[in-house]
Amino acid sequence: MTAMAEKNGPSGGNSANGGWEAAATVLEMRDVHAAYHGDISILNGLSLSVKENRITGIIGPNGAGKSTALKTMYGFLKPSRGSIVLGDEDISGRPPYDMMARGVTFVPQNRSLFNELTVEDNLRLGCWHFRRDKGKVEAALERVFGQFPILAERRDTLAGSLSGGQQRFVELGRALVVEPKIILLDEPTAMIAPRISREIYDFIEALPESGITVVLVDQNVRQCVNVSDMVYILDLGRNRGEGTKEKFSHDDHLKEMVAEWLDYQID
Repeated sequence: MTAMAEKNGPSGGNSANGGWEAAATVLEMRDVHAAYHGDISILNGLSLSVKENRITGIIGPNGAGKSTALKTMYGFLKPSRGSIVLGDEDISGRPPYDMMARGVTFVPQNRSLFNELTVEDNLRLGCWHFRRDKGKVEAALERVFGQFPILAERRDTLAGSLSGGQQRFVELGRALVVEPKIILLDEPTAMIAPRISREIYDFIEALPESGITVVLVDQNVRQCVNVSDMVYILDLGRNRGEGTKEKFSHDDHLKEMVAEWLDYQID
């Protein structure tokens, strides 16, 4: 690959971890309601489970509440009802910086880099909470540069001058410098060229092999279903359906449900 190191092992590494039901639940949304500005309701009783070392996909039409679900998990939005549980701890309403300290990182859909800083400086910002441990910072940077060789080549380049795909690699690298247990990804391939998108999906699919649990919000339904162990379908901030990758492959009801708001059927 031109942008990152080849992943170890065969494609579909998360399947090697066993089935969905066998995995421990590490993060849950339980009947979560959330609103913007107090009265613009977005989530209306959403419940979902995130399993350890698995990829949990979230799909749905525009306005379904997918991105809001991630923002609420991460503390950008406080639930008005329901709870969010990390391990055995209720973390509802905890601020985002508290989530990072608990091993959860977030890559938003919109670009979040400091364009006037170099690639390396953007990555160093991800190391902020252990910035005084210089040895740990340098080790974290070298680990990310090993995962994304293209970033090592451009470590002194201003982030704003990179291509959209390269900027996304910087954002992924910044999320990984803290060695997270869980990473939340919101539309990671939005507005990215198809070749780079394939590399990003390969990278995401391999993360569970490294002990990283993934929650993936995606408009690319086909790819989301292909890489996810479990997929939740949202509509109007509610659960409309769910199923494993295997269930999506043969359940006509799930296919028809998705086809209502897509221009194509899932094959």
